[in-house]
Amino acid sequence: MTVAYIYFHHPLHELLRARDREPLQRIEFKGQQTIKHLAESLGIPHTEIGQIKIAGTHLGFGYIMKNGDTVEIFPASAENDHLSDMFEHGRLVIPARFILDNHLGRLASDMRMLGFDADFSNHFQDTQLAEKAIQTGRILLTRDRQLLMRKMIRFGYLVRSLDPDQQLLEILNRFNITSDINLFQRCTRCNHTLEPVEKQEIEHRLEPLTKIYFFDFHICAGCEQIYWTGSHVTKIKKRLVDLLPQGITDDI
Repeated sequence: MTVAYIYFHHPLHELLRARDREPLQRIEFKGQQTIKHLAESLGIPHTEIGQIKIAGTHLGFGYIMKNGDTVEIFPASAENDHLSDMFEHGRLVIPARFILDNHLGRLASDMRMLGFDADFSNHFQDTQLAEKAIQTGRILLTRDRQLLMRKMIRFGYLVRSLDPDQQLLEILNRFNITSDINLFQRCTRCNHTLEPVEKQEIEHRLEPLTKIYFFDFHICAGCEQIYWTGSHVTKIKKRLVDLLPQGITDDI
């Protein structure tokens, strides 16, 4: 029997399956086990790990734990992600393109509203989500730990909150993409980009009051949904001003 210790730095220990959720976990196991396997057996998906160290030396997920080892595991962030190859100097070096599981429809809509490429469907199954994430190089967002623990998943994030506003903040902070917000460039229904359209081309589809009071329109290149700057836009901007740090929304 091999005995080793893993110290999970804040806030990773809050995700532990163990009842006590103490940062330092004693583990016993037989045979050869990688640090990735042992961390995930305790409830921590590899996508949430930014650094692994033993006596100050950086390790990879394939490190084989030895008897008496004490390993430190640090949470992943934009500034501290040395294992996924998503970041350099705190900025994404892969496209900010996402795929979301079936329970994150509101988050997908919000991300599209902010201009981010967010693939979503109520019909995605777990295997389809994982395969599509790999095939398209998208970042998988989910609240399903088991889905993120699949070996094939390289880019992903475990969404913690159930609150839509907090979920949005989580994603903006985790991937350091707040400065990339570009409002109302994508269809919130189907994720295609929006294009300007002359009013006379779509006038037959407009409600009577919309015809009278609005003049600037966009249309979705995918589903042909029509968008215009109505009172809802003011409400959305106020929500963002209330939600995001001061200064970020100055240009919104």
